[in-house]
Amino acid sequence: DALPIWVAAAMMGRKSSRAKEKKQKRMEERAAMDAVCAKVEAANKLDDPLAAFPVFKKYDRNGMNVLIECKRVADLDVCTLAWAMELTRSNMQSMYEQSEWGWKDREKKEELSDERAWYLVARDGAGRSPLAFSHFRFDVECGEEVLYCYEVQLESQVRRKGLGKFLMQILQLLANSTQMKKVMLTVFKHNLGAYQFFREAMQFDVDDTSPSVSGCCGDDCCYEILSRKTKHGETQHSHGG
Repeated sequence: DALPIWVAAAMMGRKSSRAKEKKQKRMEERAAMDAVCAKVEAANKLDDPLAAFPVFKKYDRNGMNVLIECKRVADLDVCTLAWAMELTRSNMQSMYEQSEWGWKDREKKEELSDERAWYLVARDGAGRSPLAFSHFRFDVECGEEVLYCYEVQLESQVRRKGLGKFLMQILQLLANSTQMKKVMLTVFKHNLGAYQFFREAMQFDVDDTSPSVSGCCGDDCCYEILSRKTKHGETQHSHGG
């Protein structure tokens, strides 16, 4: 009952062809991921991602005189890092306690001091005391190179003066200049002011990875993942990516 030699040979040919296609696809996927990781690595090697944009190193609107610096966490002084933790706790502890996550002091400290962390710090132009900050990272999310914004926190006296929006515009600028695909962030649904700010003022969209879209943890999830594409992400999208 053996198959004729020519039939067996044809079947082996098809199997061999499929194996080659799978191998080729794996190689292409690996090369694509290597390219993504290389962009993230290059961004993380920069001394100061904001150095090429000196006009964004100061904010002097609405009666404010603010200087802005961009530093990796290793170059941030201990006092500023401690202030960032205190401000985050003051602004966000109650929001966390209203969620299923709860507030975990040690976890937040570890997150803020992680070696991959970058900071935008806005300081008073006269006394140099810190007024606002953003903690962000260049990272890989779902196979894409992204700038992930972990925190944007402002002291109460500098809110509603355009500074938060300015910091977010800087993040978008940095994401574009380092060839990231998008800026991403996580926001509590019950933090209505922040949610409205990101969706309306900053024109962020609900990301495909957000629980409300992916359906990964039902409708009762306490947060959304938002994102805004850079020109590099838009280019990929327009080509059917």
